[in-house]
Amino acid sequence: MLINSFNTKVLTNQNVSIDLKNIINNYPKDKIFVIADENTYEKCLPIVSDILYDKSKIIKINSGEENKNIDTAKYLWKTFSNKFVDRSSLIINLGGGMICDLGGFAASTYKRGIDFINIPTTLLAQVDASVGGKVGVNYNHLKNEIGLFNSAKYVLVDTVFLKTLDKSNILSGFAEMIKHALIFDKEHLRKIMDFDIKSNSLNYIELNELIETSIKIKNHFVTQDFKEKNIRKALNFGHTIGHAIESVMLKANSFLLHGHAVAHGIIIELQLSNRLLGFDMQEMFRIINFISSLYGKIIIRPNDYLNLYNLIIHDKKNSDNNINCTLISDVGKIEINQKITKNQIFEAFNFYTQLNQNHEV
Repeated sequence: MLINSFNTKVLTNQNVSIDLKNIINNYPKDKIFVIADENTYEKCLPIVSDILYDKSKIIKINSGEENKNIDTAKYLWKTFSNKFVDRSSLIINLGGGMICDLGGFAASTYKRGIDFINIPTTLLAQVDASVGGKVGVNYNHLKNEIGLFNSAKYVLVDTVFLKTLDKSNILSGFAEMIKHALIFDKEHLRKIMDFDIKSNSLNYIELNELIETSIKIKNHFVTQDFKEKNIRKALNFGHTIGHAIESVMLKANSFLLHGHAVAHGIIIELQLSNRLLGFDMQEMFRIINFISSLYGKIIIRPNDYLNLYNLIIHDKKNSDNNINCTLISDVGKIEINQKITKNQIFEAFNFYTQLNQNHEV
């Protein structure tokens, strides 16, 4: 399937080798460069290595969100210079969201822009980084604080790469798919909740269909509002709180995968949706129970609240000293730019910490 998103063509044809061969034929043989980390170098590069030219250059970086920073970007710029990367070159980002974000940022800023394509190898990257044109790095313990909007020429999505992942990384991507369903419609949410993501033998045909729907949902919002001035903020559901949780964990050297942080953020923002917009309480707990069955629970102590709040007020979508949060009044009914107060956030944290005491989750 071909999904057009601004200047990006997303191919979900499940034949990554054929698609990649057709793309690189448009570039000089000695100007193809691949960015990979130690994991994708070992597990994913062999899947496409027979398509790459002998002179293709592999640029290896360290894996992990802690390396998505300006120092790694500097390393990539220096390597580009040493390897004579120029505007006729193609950068291939082979990896998860970290490599797609970082590699896209380095390519977008070097010589004012080098063509790049993404081959997302994680479920999270396939449903999140596949469309949207966001590239960037973390800075000062804040997620994606430095970056820009610039689109990959192509994104090649193939579930073959998902077979290289552990269950925790599969679940990380699935959290974004839950979010997409919550902001779009009840029928897709039903399909998501019915899918056995915990199975040791995933149904990849069915999963591919769900991935394509997730990409279409994200593209639905992106094409209306590329620069995130309005309705694209719908995609931020679960992220205002989730990013803060992720940043606190990163700062404490207690790493939490992005999707897991978003899952907990969704739970807390569902409570805010219930309180501020009247989201049905029974439905809220049904969804919370489902999410908790997959992601468990993290410990948030009262003395963590202020630290989390201070991170939330740095969210890029805030304006005029107001915390702007995306909430939902019902599944598929989005309310962007909801102003939430410090007290409401603290009460939502209290709700989360007390869940096991009051409800089966």
